[in-house]
Order: sequence, then C-alpha cells, then structure tokens
Amino acid sequence: MEPQAIESAPARDLSPDPVRVLVVDDDSVVLRAVAAMLAASGFEAGAASCAVDALRYLQDDPGCSLVLCDVMMAGRDGLDLLDSIGADYPGVPVVMLTGVDDIRVATNAFRRGAIDYLLKPFDRAQLVAVVARALEHGRLQRQNIEYRQNLEEIVSARTSRLRAAMRDLERSYDITLEAMGDALDLRDSETEGHSRRVTAYTVALARTIGMDQDQLSIIARGAFLHDIGKIAIPDAILLKPGKLTPEEREIMRQHCDRGYEMIRKIPFLRDAAEIVYAHQETFDGSGYPRGLRGEEIPLGARIFAIADTLDAITSDRPYRKGRSFAEASLEIARCKGDQFDPRIVDVFLRLPESLWIDLRQRVERGACGILGLGA
Repeated sequence: MEPQAIESAPARDLSPDPVRVLVVDDDSVVLRAVAAMLAASGFEAGAASCAVDALRYLQDDPGCSLVLCDVMMAGRDGLDLLDSIGADYPGVPVVMLTGVDDIRVATNAFRRGAIDYLLKPFDRAQLVAVVARALEHGRLQRQNIEYRQNLEEIVSARTSRLRAAMRDLERSYDITLEAMGDALDLRDSETEGHSRRVTAYTVALARTIGMDQDQLSIIARGAFLHDIGKIAIPDAILLKPGKLTPEEREIMRQHCDRGYEMIRKIPFLRDAAEIVYAHQETFDGSGYPRGLRGEEIPLGARIFAIADTLDAITSDRPYRKGRSFAEASLEIARCKGDQFDPRIVDVFLRLPESLWIDLRQRVERGACGILGLGA
C-alpha cells in the first residue's frame, strides 16, 4: 500500500500548519481507523502498510512530526523500522502499537529508541493522549538538539577568538624576546647575529627530528635566549679581548644559572628556561653548570649544542675567519658521543650543507622568522 494522506478534520491544532503523523500498520482496517482518529483530532495523518513505504514517506516528507508503528508486521517488523528511523531520522519520535501485552516486547522497543507504547485496542482519547506526549517529547528533543548546536557554535566561536588572542599575545611576547636577544647581541659585538642564526639552525634540526609545533616554540625561545644570562656578567669580563683568568671563567660560566633564574618564573618561558640552564652541558657529562650526562640533558639543549657549535665554527671572529660548513660538520662528527648526542649528530649529518647556507643567508637578510618559526 503506497503512503497516502488522509484529510484532516476541522483543526483543533492551533498551529498554522497541521501536525503530520505517519501511521504504519499492515492491517488495513487498523491503519484506516487510527488515521481517521488522528484526522478527527486535527492532525494530518499519513498511512503506510509496510516499513519500505514508511521510509519512503519519511524521505519525501521531512516535516513528519511523529511515527505510530505496529510492532508485528510482515517483512520488516516494527522494531526493524524503529532502528532505521533512529539511524536515518533521529529527530522523529516513534510510538509502538501492538496487540501483544508482553513486557519483553515493550522493554525491547524502549531500549531501541521508542518513546512510548500503546496497547491495542485503544480509543481515541488514549491515542490523542499518547500522541500529545510524544509530540511534546519530540519538541523538547529538537529544542535540546538546537540548544546543543547553538552552544557548540558559541563555544567554537569563542574558542577561535581565544586562540587568536593567545596567538597575538604570544607574538607580542616573542617580539619583546627578540628585542632582548638583539640587545644582547649589540652588547657583545663579537657574536652579533649569533642568537638568530643559532635559533634558525636549532629549529631546522628539531623539525627534522620530528618535534611538534609546541615543542618547536619552546626550543626556539630557549635557543634564542640561551645567553640572556650574560646581561648579568660584568663588561670587564664579557668584553675582555684576551684570555680569561680561572676566576673570570668561573664568573662567565654563571650566565647559565643567571639566565635560568631570569626567565624560569615567566609562565610561558618555564620550559624554555630548562634549555637556557642546560645549553653548556655535554653528552659525556663534562659540561656545566650541573655536569648532566646523556639524556639527563633536555632534548632541546642537546639539539641546540650542535647548532651552537655549527654557528661558532662558521662565523668570523676578530682573531680568526669562520670556516666552512663542511669543516664544521667534520668537527661535529668528531665530537659525536663526547660533546654531542650521537643520534642527533647522525640526523645532522644527513642534512645537506645547502640547508645551513640558505638559513644563514635568510637570517642575514632578515627574511627568516625566528620565534615565529619561519625557519
């Protein structure tokens, strides 16, 4: 039997459009009787004699507000149809109709998504009461879905704005840090540009190892600020042209502790401070200030150590010319396992020399974002 509409009686429904209810039953007598009761009560009733026709009706009429479905039907039964409606039309409430007074059937129907259960035979008053409850349930369910959707949209919009604000705030912090790093480079003209170059090298190496964006941000900040503690070192020692005395060397070594103490209390630099603290440690434990060994040294500091040596060897100094990147690679390979983590050295040696040359040129042109990870 094809789905059909039964004319509604003079409307008791106060809404502009009659509420549409689909009745599904393979007994044509029951089908017409229920549809007629609904029509007489002001509803617009549709009729389907099987699950296939019911699903076709719902597909063609997305405005259907309720389904009344017999449990026992030839072919696909009412519970099977209930499953399909729950999967494909989750906003449409379903009331099961049955002539079998069996609590197990009712329980099964409720467990599979039915919202009410009406035992045959029933009169018009019982039918209207069940339909009213079901329609109110459907209204509240749709309202709840709309509320959740609106809430999700509000949360999503506010989360996006918060993330944008956090990015802007982080960028403003990084601009301040870049100014601090540049000021340090200006104070020590011998290493001008060193902080930017070594940060670019460190980020490139960390990215190759597979570190994620959050880790790269931490490493970039730690690398850029590695010498920030030198601000506390007296000029007579920091700028001394000749060899430092043992006492002066000991004071110079304090820049790791000083830098760490300067930035560790700043929340967004707490992790970066560990790199500042450990950037002079060596893999074999002979470094300072704590004599850390192997993986006791933070990974960011182990990566930085190679980048720092790469820049130191390839940069000009007043007392010598910088050497080539090829020579620097040989020196880093020679110190594998002593000064440097062997696994990171292996990654470094697999990278082409052209990468480091290009990075250096980009930094010198000002085209390489440092704390913004444009490297």
